[in-house]
Formats: sequence, structure tokens, C-alpha cells
Amino acid sequence: MVLINIEQLLEKYDNGETTIKEEQELKAYFSQDEVAPHLESYKAMFQYFNTTKQEDLYTKDVPLKTKKSNIYQWISVAALLVLSLGIFTTQFGNDKKTLGSLTDEELIAYNQAVEVLDLVGSKFDQGESNMAAFGLMSNKLSQGVDKFEHVTEFSETTNKIFKSKKKKQNK
Repeated sequence: MVLINIEQLLEKYDNGETTIKEEQELKAYFSQDEVAPHLESYKAMFQYFNTTKQEDLYTKDVPLKTKKSNIYQWISVAALLVLSLGIFTTQFGNDKKTLGSLTDEELIAYNQAVEVLDLVGSKFDQGESNMAAFGLMSNKLSQGVDKFEHVTEFSETTNKIFKSKKKKQNK
């Protein structure tokens, strides 16, 4: 009689229809040493619920004290000092050289460097125009692929139509 009642309560428990009183009856039954062999899996489940409930009773909040770090403030101060020092030395440095104060050899080397940099810049401009042509070609290729997708879609649709007509003719 008790076993049939427990099985009915377990069915209600599995469906989520038990009351608190019925769940207490189930807990009481499964806390016993002797349980029906086919209900052993439920015994382990209810014992787990009891142990976790007891563990919840012993937990408490532990306040954590965090250290406030001022390292970011010091990093920003150091960065500001380095930046200020750099600006100060470039603005008020005494060892600035102008083109008029260069020797003849330095002036020749400077002019050669300017010519080389102009040549490199012009080659980069030519390369950029060639890359623009590749970009245009890529754009046209993408447009062609889009149009080809329409042809493919049309082909698939006509194949479906012809297949359905063949099936109707074969029947």
C-alpha cells in the first residue's frame, strides 16, 4: 500500500504536480535505509537534495576587500611628463640646423635624398593607379557573378518545371 502511494507521488513529482507536504513524504520515505530496489535512483536524488540544502545553510557571504591601485594615475603623470619634455626639447633646442648652415657635402646629400624620395613617391603613385585598375576589374567581376547567379536560378527553376512535367507524363 505504501509502495503504491510512493509510486503515485513520484509520478506526480516527475510531472511537477506535488505539493510541499507530498514532497516531504517522498523525502521521508527516501531517507529510510530500506527502499524498493526499482526506486534506488530516486533515493540518490533525494539524498543529494538534502545534502545540498544543508550546504546552503552553512554558506555565508564573505566580504572582499579590494585594494585600490593608483598605478594608472602614476602612469598618466609619467606620460604627461615625457610628452612635455619632448615638446620642450624640440621647441627650445639650440642645435637646430637650417639648410643655410649645412656644408656643401651635406647639402648635396640632402638634395640627393630629396630626389630619391620624389622618385619613390612617383613610383608609389603609379602603383596606386594600377591598383585602381585592379579594383575596377574586381568590381566588374563581382557584377558578372551576380548576373550569373540569376542565370543559375533561372536554370534551376526551368529544370524543376521540366521534371514535374516529365513526372506527370510518366503517370
